[in-house]
Amino acid sequence: MKFFYAELKTKSYLCAERFKKYMLTLKTITENKDEVIRRLTKKYYDGKEAIEKVINVDEKRRNLQTQLDAGLAEMNKLSKEIGELFKQDKQAEADFAKTKTSELKELTKKLSDELGEIETELTNILITIPNLPHDSVPEGKHAEDNVEVRTGGVIPNLGESALPHWDLAKKYDLIDFDLGVKITGAGFPVYKGKGARLQRALINFFLDNARDAGYLEVQPPYLVNAVSGYGTGNLPDKEGQMYHATEDDLYLIPTAEVPVTNIYRDVILNENDLPVKNTAYSACFRREAGSYGKDVRGLNRLHQFDKVEIVRIDTPEHSYESLTEMVAYVQSLIEKLELPWRILRLCGGDMSFTSALTFDFEVYSAAQERWLEVSSVSNFESFQANRLKCRYRKNDDKKIQLCHTLNGSALALPRIVAALLENHQTPEGIRIPQALIPYTRFEIIA
Repeated sequence: MKFFYAELKTKSYLCAERFKKYMLTLKTITENKDEVIRRLTKKYYDGKEAIEKVINVDEKRRNLQTQLDAGLAEMNKLSKEIGELFKQDKQAEADFAKTKTSELKELTKKLSDELGEIETELTNILITIPNLPHDSVPEGKHAEDNVEVRTGGVIPNLGESALPHWDLAKKYDLIDFDLGVKITGAGFPVYKGKGARLQRALINFFLDNARDAGYLEVQPPYLVNAVSGYGTGNLPDKEGQMYHATEDDLYLIPTAEVPVTNIYRDVILNENDLPVKNTAYSACFRREAGSYGKDVRGLNRLHQFDKVEIVRIDTPEHSYESLTEMVAYVQSLIEKLELPWRILRLCGGDMSFTSALTFDFEVYSAAQERWLEVSSVSNFESFQANRLKCRYRKNDDKKIQLCHTLNGSALALPRIVAALLENHQTPEGIRIPQALIPYTRFEIIA
């Protein structure tokens, strides 16, 4: 599997003292300005203006910080002198020093306020700059430009009588889309009978496989605060796609990646603790604003769906080995479900805001005669870790460095269910893959 390696709206309430979390590191930007701008163009992000502004604002910040530090140091020095002057009965000199201290207090207060404003300005620029793509990311703007890396499985020949999953769901009374519309709205289906049992079976199947692969299962909250959203880069980038409980300022999670990764916000791990491997099942909520047409019919695109996520935290030296392992693991799940699949390396224009390198998994929907995305496996390098302040202490020199974070869908259920129903349909009913039977406790849906 080594080929994988080769191959706003901004929120002004962010605390100024946290500004270093929400960005590519300033060191990266200031020391590699031209390289940063060049690499960002692969994501079709024109970073020249933003990067220049970051450098200029950071220079103002550093100048203000220097003045503030000097003023505070002078105040500290004078405070010590005043006591000595009083002891020596030098009243006039002590009074002059007190006056000078008072002036410095006003000056440092002014400088501190200006510094807070400049740090907020810097934050509001930095949080809008995407992660740098890995050198192996292909050029391209659209999904059609993604590069097929590998394929597997057999596409079944179902014949002209094959039904799409929404018709199969109705025929076997598995999913009621109209009832979901009645209760909530479009994109919120109701699973029934063997449809509900199939959902639960897949969740347990994915979680058990993750546990066997060394992932620790956690059960996270389904709502997160804004700081967590900013930490993983979902805010401000995906603010319009996230459901927002405005009264409490909480967000419904679009994926378990958000709460699970935030477990390690403001945490310093030991190198011996790495890699950290977590898995979690959760419901996921996405507004999917602007989605319409035939591609969203049935289970193809939902506002609420179930997913099992895998999250890894590793050292920079080993993170791409971890990515390769995660890709191989997701491949093994799809193979156990006996589905035809392919792996795509995403081009720069089709990558997420946070990702450095992403592999998408698609399964073939035989009745719809199209590929359906069921997983994205990504390395974010230090981008999320920098926002989260997720770090580790090296064994040798005890220096503290940023971790690398990774995540993958393992797997998202709706399109897996769609492909299972369609690809495994027979004249007798829908066949359950052998590996899943111990979980469904039935072999066929008839």
